[in-house]
Amino acid sequence: MSSDAPQPLRELTLRGIVLGGIITLLFTAANVYLGLKVGLTFATSIPAAVISMAILRYLPGANILENNIVQTIASAAGTLASIIFVLPGLIMIGWWQNFPYVTTAAITGLGGVLGVLFSVPLRRALVIDSELPYPEGRAAAEVLHVGSGSREGAEESAKGLWVLIWASVVSTVFAILTQTKLVAAEAATWFRVGAGATGISGGLSFALLGVGHLVGISVGLAQFLGLVTGWWLLLPVLTADHPMPGGAETWANAVFRSDVRFFGAGVIGVAAIWALIRIARPVVGGIRSAFAASRARQQGEVLALTERDMPIGVVICGSFAVLLPILWLLWSILSGGPLTGSAALLLGGALLFIFVFGLLIAAVCGYMAGLIGSSNSPVSAIGILSVLAASLLLAGLFGRDNPVATSQALIAYALIVTGIVFGVATIANDNLQDLKTGQLVGATPWKQQVALLIGVVFGSLTVPPVLDLLNAAFGFVGTPGAGPNALSAPQAGLISALAKGVLGGDLNWPMLGYGAIAGVGFVVLDELLGKAKLLRLPPLAVGIGIYLPMAVMLPVVIGSIVGWFYDRWADGRPAPEPALRMGVLVATGMIVGESLWGVAFAGIVAVTGSDSPLALVGEGFEPIALIGGTLLFIALTAWLYRYAKARVA
Repeated sequence: MSSDAPQPLRELTLRGIVLGGIITLLFTAANVYLGLKVGLTFATSIPAAVISMAILRYLPGANILENNIVQTIASAAGTLASIIFVLPGLIMIGWWQNFPYVTTAAITGLGGVLGVLFSVPLRRALVIDSELPYPEGRAAAEVLHVGSGSREGAEESAKGLWVLIWASVVSTVFAILTQTKLVAAEAATWFRVGAGATGISGGLSFALLGVGHLVGISVGLAQFLGLVTGWWLLLPVLTADHPMPGGAETWANAVFRSDVRFFGAGVIGVAAIWALIRIARPVVGGIRSAFAASRARQQGEVLALTERDMPIGVVICGSFAVLLPILWLLWSILSGGPLTGSAALLLGGALLFIFVFGLLIAAVCGYMAGLIGSSNSPVSAIGILSVLAASLLLAGLFGRDNPVATSQALIAYALIVTGIVFGVATIANDNLQDLKTGQLVGATPWKQQVALLIGVVFGSLTVPPVLDLLNAAFGFVGTPGAGPNALSAPQAGLISALAKGVLGGDLNWPMLGYGAIAGVGFVVLDELLGKAKLLRLPPLAVGIGIYLPMAVMLPVVIGSIVGWFYDRWADGRPAPEPALRMGVLVATGMIVGESLWGVAFAGIVAVTGSDSPLALVGEGFEPIALIGGTLLFIALTAWLYRYAKARVA
């Protein structure tokens, strides 16, 4: 086909946009709940592609490019849910009591639009002229090729949809049983180690098991290294140095929150900076390529459809235009408050910070998504770096000895600016993965970039009401009025604590410093493993394993091992790709079912006003619930994977 030949397939269609919007509602809500509960989100491209093909196959004219647009919209919107790694911090510091719809949507959406625009020149550097694997982007492209290419592919898509549905049903039913208290939601034991204390805990959660399958064995073992470092090396030593009254559980968790997590934040910060250093050259090259393409277009050269990005002029003008509503948003926050007198300085500094830091962050997240996949890209690390940078700049301008109202306003301003930058990060984290899929299926880049903008709009409209519902029903750990089902929102808690520490002068710098030194060691270890062609241990994953609770990390690690065994079985088959895809779908179903139930349960709690509206038994049933729940969890996991294997045969 010549470069100027007409494109015979419809791509950006109204029905595709509508279907993408409907899928958005489900996956965005699921990701918001999952992220607040356990600090992790999942990539939505592959399940969105499977659902799209299973539905559009019954409509005339459906094709691979239209299905690609659907998954692009759904995945862009779903990934915006990662804004929950920042915004709950405004509740935690007492600045907000709920999530104001317009402000929350604006913070989410404006950062997302910038993320789309910033990722346009990065496409050439990190997708076209790069050997990055983009695991999820390639997998989504393979799903689209198979599902759209033949009757057999359509049948596989239908089977895959049933695997997704059954995994979702099983995950939902088990999550309901945990709320009835008939089965346990977590197994834990705490004990003393010499003069210190630690423990072992793990959630009986299909969502976490599915996350582990998706991130893979390399990331899973890296997180296990972080878990061992944080809970079984650091914690016994630190608890021995900080004796407390009470049981081992209270003691260990208190020291974990005050010291170990800041050590993990130091590791994550160093790992994120290392990622930025590694990609500086290809990013500059990508921007040069974008300008070269623009000059070629102006000289009358006809570019192939698969090379037609948004014009660089539109990208630049659009990026500066988005700064105007950001300016309005920030002014609406400052106006009438204790920082009004310094508004000009704060607004100018914030706009410069968002533009420059946002562009760098987009490059970091795009690179890491290409390297290890969107699900494990360093968006939480980006939030930590952003809030540290913003808080340090504000501390340099205003100092640390301010009235309480001024300090709170500065902390809130730092979090809101970080939230906008975080919107850039989350979308760039997802966009390049989608654009890789588009490259592999022959999509038109500018149409995909428009679809990404549409996905941002859908996502930013969906996130605020889900956040508000979960806050009203459960609350967040550490906030006034939080109940027993309070959501941990671990990243938001850490990011708000960092802002308070920097601007209040009481940040745990020693543990951050020790973590940074350890981070250098983990970076060196990963590079040495890479040179030796051994299984790598990404330092970001190690850091995440340190600063997230063990109850979250241990089932993720187990899920990565279960997924590794399943993938080994799949690789041994004559046609491994369909088997591998079924594994991805069963893991995704586990995540979606439990997460959507979590949102529905929040509605039940909000309506009834009870923290345990479905409880059928009391505390005396806990031993039976633990044993029976563990056995049932193992049995259901085995059945789901057997069912997935049977669909391959």
